Amino acid sequence: MRPLDDLTHRDADWAGLRVLVAGLGVTGFAAADALIQHGAVVTVVDRGNDSEKQATQAGILGILGADVRLGPEHVAGWPQAGGGHSGDARDTGSPDEPVSRLQVDLVVTSPGWSPDHPVLRAAREQQPPIPVWSEVELAWRLRPRIGAAPWLAVTGTNGKTTTVQLVETMLRTAGLRAIAVGNVGTPILDAVQHPEPYDVIAVELSSFQLHHTFTMSPLASVVLNVAPDHLDWHGSLDAYADAKARVYERTQVACVYNVQDPRTERMVEQAEVEEGCRAVGFTIGTPGLSMVGLVDDVLADRAFIEERATSAAELGTLEDLRHASGGDATPPPHLVADALAAAALVRAIGVPAAAVRDGLRAFRTDAHRTTIVAEKDGVTWVDDSKATNPHAAQAALLAYPEIVWVAGGQLKGAEIDGLVASVAGRLRGVVLLGADRAQIADALARHAPDVPVHDAGVADHGDMDALGRLMDEVVAAAAALARPGHVVLLSPAAASLDMFPSYGSRGDVFADAVHRRLGTQGAP
Repeated sequence: MRPLDDLTHRDADWAGLRVLVAGLGVTGFAAADALIQHGAVVTVVDRGNDSEKQATQAGILGILGADVRLGPEHVAGWPQAGGGHSGDARDTGSPDEPVSRLQVDLVVTSPGWSPDHPVLRAAREQQPPIPVWSEVELAWRLRPRIGAAPWLAVTGTNGKTTTVQLVETMLRTAGLRAIAVGNVGTPILDAVQHPEPYDVIAVELSSFQLHHTFTMSPLASVVLNVAPDHLDWHGSLDAYADAKARVYERTQVACVYNVQDPRTERMVEQAEVEEGCRAVGFTIGTPGLSMVGLVDDVLADRAFIEERATSAAELGTLEDLRHASGGDATPPPHLVADALAAAALVRAIGVPAAAVRDGLRAFRTDAHRTTIVAEKDGVTWVDDSKATNPHAAQAALLAYPEIVWVAGGQLKGAEIDGLVASVAGRLRGVVLLGADRAQIADALARHAPDVPVHDAGVADHGDMDALGRLMDEVVAAAAALARPGHVVLLSPAAASLDMFPSYGSRGDVFADAVHRRLGTQGAP
């Protein structure tokens, strides 16, 4: 097996490296393509989903020289030598010949593949064990040897996408060529290998990606928060938190933590960081020394100024952030927290306070994150479909005083009672849908027994006509429960894949149903 210690930059000798890429999705395709460009011998395996996009990707990689194997038989265990090419079976010899195992130096895994996947488990069981890298690890090792763009790394249960987008906006207002990548959508490898180099890269990282990342050394890093999520993948909350904590390892300038979440501060205390790296807190309360926080309506910096012991620098105001989610109301606390975390990261790289303020003014949140869909007859309809776990839903629910809550989907092993208990006093009605709606109904019966609940049921996955009819029922039930001054909030606290192709699709179907009901197509 070939040693990998010298593969620390793109100019190293990657030629002939035998790599198994596990998973043909956005990141798997990017990893295979990058490795082929650097001369590696690449085999790609995936269960296959019969989609046109995947067939196209397989065809392209086959033309480039990869051995692409699609089908359940290729991911049931360690692949055999020979195998298939672009989904077509190959002759592996006569029945009397022993079947040989594929010889591999390295596995690069897609983030959706859990450590217990048969292929990854088989890699660990090889003698000697075969290293398994995330595409993040691969991207870090494919940076230029000299002049590589520094990384600002963001993870957490909730708020990652918003924070890296805020970071990107602030960096750009400072005149830097910057991009938000990773779990946010654009593969990190695409940014690292872009022909026009970036000045700074803001990297959103999931716990899945961090689990198999070992040498990344960001300039600054943050864990925004930690709450139960993806326990079916990690096996326990401690294992999930341990994966998140990896973002702090080898950080160079600033480990940013959430003052309201003491677990994140303990992660910083336990991390092995570069000499001179500082701990910097962010808080929606008044900041102490070496923190950024909120003083009345001012975002204040007591971490990155010389006179921080006695004073603070103004980074902006709540008014500067007011229009970020498309409304005119005071920004919700979770958005303020994300803005402060982003500000700490960019201040660590030297972005001036004025650029932070301009970034706050220019920023707009993504669709499906507390996005106002319509306002009519005193009722506001809000799409927060991106809230795919209880912690994310809680952030949205705590932002409004009187709510008709639309919830349900796949809970992914998460506990729901704590969320329901914490927001019970705000609920004026609940409409449930999706696979795990009964668990939410049971929690409501325990903690909010007087709140009216409508069960809209479930529809077949991907049947968009049926999903449209289901959401029409959801909206009609919510409209019947809502009164002037109420917010109808789609904040499911659950994943969407029981019925919808994505959380974005779920939010779009909800918005369409709202517009049909209210006659506000084209609003808000």
